[in-house]
Amino acid sequence: MFFLLILAFILSLYAQSNVTGTYNKYAKVQNRRGYTGSQVATMMLQNSGIYDVSVERVAGNLTDHYDPRTKTLRLSQGVHDSTSVAALGIAAHETGHAIQHDVGYAPLALRSIFVPVANLGSRMAMPLVFIGILFRGSTGNFMIELGIIFFAAAVAFTLITLPVEFNASSRAIDLLVDQSFLDENEIGGAKKVLKAAALTYVAAAIVAVMQLLRLLAIFGRRSD
Repeated sequence: MFFLLILAFILSLYAQSNVTGTYNKYAKVQNRRGYTGSQVATMMLQNSGIYDVSVERVAGNLTDHYDPRTKTLRLSQGVHDSTSVAALGIAAHETGHAIQHDVGYAPLALRSIFVPVANLGSRMAMPLVFIGILFRGSTGNFMIELGIIFFAAAVAFTLITLPVEFNASSRAIDLLVDQSFLDENEIGGAKKVLKAAALTYVAAAIVAVMQLLRLLAIFGRRSD
């Protein structure tokens, strides 16, 4: 189990390195029409009949996200103002999330519900497990079990995230092609950027599941 967990962490490190390298590569390739990420996001929203979502610039690198609470699509400066193929792919992906929200895409709604639960779980899980280790008998087992339940909630969030991200990327590619934002020889770069980003979510989910299984194994041995 520990060996598998190490492999999962290695996959996670590879995924992070891969997404950075792929993004940097296609951040140097400019789209022929000269659209910026913010322009593409705005036009895609309007073409989808969505006029109540604002597009804003946010600080940081690859900090792009869609906030369904405020209906705000936030693009990092490297995406918001860039005309690169990578920027358009990411902008389209985040627009895909806004469209998911607009059409009532069920996995996105479920993920939104899980956000506070996942945040609480990620903060409380390991402290509860460590406290439980300090105690013997039923008290210690209860604390560990409670910690595992909290951690399981966080793991569930990572699993729910997968279909949400895959669907947003699929929508992004379709929009980029159907609305002619990228040429046929440019769309491949956008696909590679989004596939690299998707791998980070897959790796995170695998790591989370492996950590949960290890906690369950520890708890099982303690209960015997």
